Amino acid sequence: MNSNPIKSPLPIRDGVSASRLYLPKGDWQYLIDFLLERFPHLSPDIIKVRLQKGDMVNEKGVAYTLNSPYPAETWLWYYREVEQEVEVPFKLTILYQDEYLVAVDKPHFLASIPGGRYLQQTVLIRLRKMLGNDEISPLHRLDRDTAGVLLFCVNSAYRGMYQTLFQSRDIDKVYECVAPFCSSINFPLLRESDIEKSTTYFTMQERMARQIPLTQEEKHILLLSSKQKAIARLMGNKSLNSQTIIDVIAHYQGMAHYRLIPLSGKKHQLRVHMNGLGLPILNDEFYPTLLPARAEDDFTQPLQLLARSITFIDPITQEKRYFESQQTLDWVKRYFNG
Repeated sequence: MNSNPIKSPLPIRDGVSASRLYLPKGDWQYLIDFLLERFPHLSPDIIKVRLQKGDMVNEKGVAYTLNSPYPAETWLWYYREVEQEVEVPFKLTILYQDEYLVAVDKPHFLASIPGGRYLQQTVLIRLRKMLGNDEISPLHRLDRDTAGVLLFCVNSAYRGMYQTLFQSRDIDKVYECVAPFCSSINFPLLRESDIEKSTTYFTMQERMARQIPLTQEEKHILLLSSKQKAIARLMGNKSLNSQTIIDVIAHYQGMAHYRLIPLSGKKHQLRVHMNGLGLPILNDEFYPTLLPARAEDDFTQPLQLLARSITFIDPITQEKRYFESQQTLDWVKRYFNG
């Protein structure tokens, strides 16, 4: 099998890389027949117009037409479009940049990368345009609802070295959130569970959840030692797939400002772990109950979750890197003198 990445026949346009779609074996006579079946949510007129304009091409960059036969087992390339995309009215701040990395302070409601209803209004596309560099690529992601530190690679040649840090968990992240306070729960604690997809669209659920209170010494062991060995020491050998250290920074009138330190990286991990404690993060639209999607131009009541900082040893320069968000959660400003 050829392990080389498939190269796009289309250049990056307006900061956006071309997308590709595999055309499987099938009985479609014409390409338009497949596309109408594959994208039932799109108006047939939109698909026909895009073919007439030559917006869809084959692996050699040759444009398809309305009369193109169906080319099974090949790739179709095209540019994603989002009709009437709503502008996110918040600034994207660059915290740091050099020849290898860019660290940004992502606002709430701005998606990390294109997907679904979001294309131009994403951190990746904004950053490419701000810096005039189409090679910029993400090293990790934050949920659209979450604010804080997000890292990007400036040069594609170095991307693999940095991504290895995230894959091997050789990187330390600290988050903050606001959620209800419970005096009967002893903090700091380690929350551990198996996180898996739930039957509800886009949400996750826990199995075999457990937690233990931590002394300050045990907390430092987890932070300074080999993470998996430290977890095994504290929790036994039957380690589950997600772990988070949770501590209280301050509390006031039934609400608390928490520090969250993930030792693993499962989808929605922090939101799931806080909800599992009976302390769902304030303004969470997924947990404990999946709420109806908000209007696209509703930028009120952001999720009170912030990616505060990231620390790691740079694999290229061997220097310690530390990036910290300049933001403060709304409820921390209001009630905790943030």
